[in-house]
Amino acid sequence: MAGLPTYRWRLAPDGLATRRQLRALGLRPGGQDVAAQLERPRRRRGPLVAYLYSIEQAKPVRPMTPAKWAALAKANTARRICPECGRDAGYVIPAELGMCAPCFDPAEEQRAA
Repeated sequence: MAGLPTYRWRLAPDGLATRRQLRALGLRPGGQDVAAQLERPRRRRGPLVAYLYSIEQAKPVRPMTPAKWAALAKANTARRICPECGRDAGYVIPAELGMCAPCFDPAEEQRAA
């Protein structure tokens, strides 16, 4: 972003934090504008940029409601159900496979038995 103060990696002043650092403190940006940016040099693809926010202007993270917890549990359960056989795989099914391991490679299941 043009016009933002830019700091080199690990040289940002106190009072500024990335989104992850805010989250670790139990905070969120809360609608404030980006205060500055960090640049981390990389050899091949150009610099890596991270945006910094003021810790003083940050707001507390909103607590999860029971409805949000229920929706999250339902979504995580759906990620474990195999679309081929309909069984709970016991793990999150990788998107690359799209199905549980026994359905992806039936020969492997027969060797294990």
